[in-house]
Amino acid sequence: MRHPCYDHSAHKRYSRIHLSVASACNIQCNYCNRKYDCSAESRPGVTSEKLTPIEAIKKVLYVGSRIKNLSVVGIAGPGDALANPKQTFETLRLVKEHTPDLKLCVSTNGLRLAEFADELCAIGVDHITVTINAVDPSIGAKIYPWIYDSESKRRFSGIEGAALLLERQIEGIKKAVANGALIKANSVLIPQINEDHLPKVAAKLKELGVFLHNVMPLLSEPRFGTFYALNGVPSATQEQVKKAQKACGLDVAQMTHCAQCRADAVGLLGSDQSEEFHFKDYANGDLNALKEQYEKAARGEYFEAIDAFDRHLKKASDELNAIGDKTILIAVTSQTGEKIDMHFGSCDRFDIYRVGDRGYKLYSKRNAPSYCSGEDSCGKGAIDEIKETLKGVKLLLTAKIGNCPQKELNAIGLRSEEKYANMNIDAALTLAAREYFGAGAKEAEA
Repeated sequence: MRHPCYDHSAHKRYSRIHLSVASACNIQCNYCNRKYDCSAESRPGVTSEKLTPIEAIKKVLYVGSRIKNLSVVGIAGPGDALANPKQTFETLRLVKEHTPDLKLCVSTNGLRLAEFADELCAIGVDHITVTINAVDPSIGAKIYPWIYDSESKRRFSGIEGAALLLERQIEGIKKAVANGALIKANSVLIPQINEDHLPKVAAKLKELGVFLHNVMPLLSEPRFGTFYALNGVPSATQEQVKKAQKACGLDVAQMTHCAQCRADAVGLLGSDQSEEFHFKDYANGDLNALKEQYEKAARGEYFEAIDAFDRHLKKASDELNAIGDKTILIAVTSQTGEKIDMHFGSCDRFDIYRVGDRGYKLYSKRNAPSYCSGEDSCGKGAIDEIKETLKGVKLLLTAKIGNCPQKELNAIGLRSEEKYANMNIDAALTLAAREYFGAGAKEAEA
């Protein structure tokens, strides 16, 4: 899959571009303030430009000729894509006509999704993100001051408005899923409002056939000018998000690599290049000349090189499935995902590998609270949960670990090793397994 939001393995290989053609919105969210010209912020709804459809396709061609791994075009605001159907569908048609190699993606609040689901899928949109924050209208009423229904041309507020929004979201998701679209649901974790309610949202998403769930932290600071920020509702913490992801993950797969992108984001997730591309560089350019530049970039060959590399990795992974008769679980602490380069005290996610006498494969990724969350808080309350998280693991490979946590882990039969610090994970696992199944195995079993 070449969509960096929908596939964790793709987000470091493929880039996306958001086109800010949808200015209007048909609902008001208490966490949203659609500010413009705010390049220092990376938040949904923020953009430094508003584009017409023809300016949007020129930008795609210009950016695509320079970013060869561009794979997805998304419309994500700064308002709602489907509250601006004329601009959105004209843009999608132009992208489909001039850059058919790119995937089409739309983000919406879902109020008008059922109305446009057939048309979206017919034009080639096969990835749709729906923001759904509550499945209880009494909670939704605390999030949405009002919604505007284009059918009745009426504005609804309170529980009535939240109930109508939820009804339309459910209807729209069902229709899009029936058309074969992959649905990602975004949920903003709002402390004091829906924090404990999100597992019920996830259960409903599972029932609807949603592909992926993204729990996003509320970003709430007075400078953002949102209702919540100005009325004392705090930003969500990473601990709150991880707790919610763990609970929601029982029902639907969780997205854990979201960068909460701007409405004009460009590039890899977490590495926005939007400031590198200026309106004046493409807006007045000739469409045919821009298209020629796009095609000369030999993007198809570049994509094939990435795909060939992915096939090579898959083949290697398949070969590692036969990892031997004797296996153990080994946990590693890694910041990059490539080396043993993270201290135990800072780690809040352990990569667990099943390692045998002939190879290894990734077994799971397990979240846990950091052992050290501050100078005076090392170990307080965290070690018991960490030990529960690492239950069944025999070895821990880490860049650094203190004596106290070492003793705690030894008590559950888990040996920690620092000697593989900064070594590539594959080499470290191979050497650690060789030692364990050789002379080290007897010592570990003693």
